[in-house]
Amino acid sequence: MLVGPAKALFMDEISTGLDSSTTFQIVNSLKQCVHILKGTTVISLLQPAPQTNNLFYDITLLSDSHILYQGPREYVLQFFQSMGFQRPERKGVADFLQEEQYWAHKDQPYRFVRAKEFSEALKSFHVGRSLREELDSEFDRSKSHPAALNTKKFGVGKWELLKACLSSEYLLMKRNSFVYIFRLSQVACPSIYLAVMAFIAMTIFLRTKMCRDSVTDGGIYVGALFFGLAVIMFNGLAELPMVVLKLPVFYKQRDNLFFPSWAYALPAWILKIPMTFVEVAVWLFLTYYVIGFDPNIGRQHKKKWWLWGFWISPKMYGQNAMVNNEFLAERWRYVLPNSSEPLGVEVLKSRGFFIQSYWIWIGVVVLIGYTLLFNFGYILSLTYMSTPEKRHAFISEEPENNEQNGGSNKVRNDESICGNTSSHAFPSSYRGMVLPFEPHSITFDDVTYAVDMPQEMRNQGVVENNLVLLKCVSGSFRPGVGCHRSRQDNSDGCTCW
Repeated sequence: MLVGPAKALFMDEISTGLDSSTTFQIVNSLKQCVHILKGTTVISLLQPAPQTNNLFYDITLLSDSHILYQGPREYVLQFFQSMGFQRPERKGVADFLQEEQYWAHKDQPYRFVRAKEFSEALKSFHVGRSLREELDSEFDRSKSHPAALNTKKFGVGKWELLKACLSSEYLLMKRNSFVYIFRLSQVACPSIYLAVMAFIAMTIFLRTKMCRDSVTDGGIYVGALFFGLAVIMFNGLAELPMVVLKLPVFYKQRDNLFFPSWAYALPAWILKIPMTFVEVAVWLFLTYYVIGFDPNIGRQHKKKWWLWGFWISPKMYGQNAMVNNEFLAERWRYVLPNSSEPLGVEVLKSRGFFIQSYWIWIGVVVLIGYTLLFNFGYILSLTYMSTPEKRHAFISEEPENNEQNGGSNKVRNDESICGNTSSHAFPSSYRGMVLPFEPHSITFDDVTYAVDMPQEMRNQGVVENNLVLLKCVSGSFRPGVGCHRSRQDNSDGCTCW
């Protein structure tokens, strides 16, 4: 979220589940980002460590819908002291501010100070007065920095966005390199299914047995060309599930204005072009000369109501270009006895293909046009396709006690609670908000977790760089089953729960 155009970040309880060392590192990184990007960050934390608390410039304390304090961190202890509370010497500031129980006046009995009294006292405190004066005075727009508000939809220019998305797509391709290596091996390695098909094609259509003496012989060449076209065309289908799996991440990044849809779609297309050429080159290297196609690179009967399907099919243009390139070559131009046309032309006519040589280039141009059209449609769909509907929290309106059932716990199934089709039981006495969730089973094995060694322990002579908090911890949890904690220490020092 830091790389987007937003200059103000609001974070709620980001330290939940984290140790103090990790929380300090995260908040310190956010502080550096605020300095570099000239932004503002508001973070709510529950009892942060003193080192984390010292990273903030301002502190806001809330209680019972009142603002107890809002201002610089340096003056918060002074304000509380004016209210009769003093921090003990070894007490953390955050803990002291949340407890509010250390009475400073030893000669006076303790008096409970309400949140409203803190709020009223803040108005007369010098921090509150300066804040009120700043809010009451009209803002001088001439002093506003030009970069204070965003005037552009995205954080950087179009070329920078394209480079960033290219780098991201290339990184994803490296992470999923197994898929692309497997696709190459499908046509290159004899141990893979499609490679076996290539090997079979090489042996069935072996050039030593491929004659060019009749129209029937030409039909065999047409079959070999069709087979190769089908293999190359369907080889790209393996990537479709990967595209679908990446869509949720794309929706989140698009809706937060990380980049436009075209900057996301173009790199995926550009980086796949070399991969496609490599796949075609490997297939041709294995089969083209072994089958015996022409080394020089230079229509079936159908119903009238199916003509539209014929003319819009990319495969038709590709196959016509391939067969024209083969059968209009020099070695297919000899005329058989009792025939007035070259053998290659007769083969083309027997299969219903076009016999004009310009169809080679028509096929190339149309396929390039289809490539541009499909990718343009892909960009449009990513731009205007709405994000899948988000699930919302469920708030129970039922009374706590079900008098009709004598106070017994009535089991209720509600699909909207968990957000999926599986049913989950909740007692009727349960009230409040239930967040949508998907139940998952969790297993973990030999988990070891360590943090940086605290400076206090280093001062006491500890020489290790890391403090191990968890060592070889294993366990499992599944939804709907209560957890009974049991500990078993193995001989190697590992712990299982």
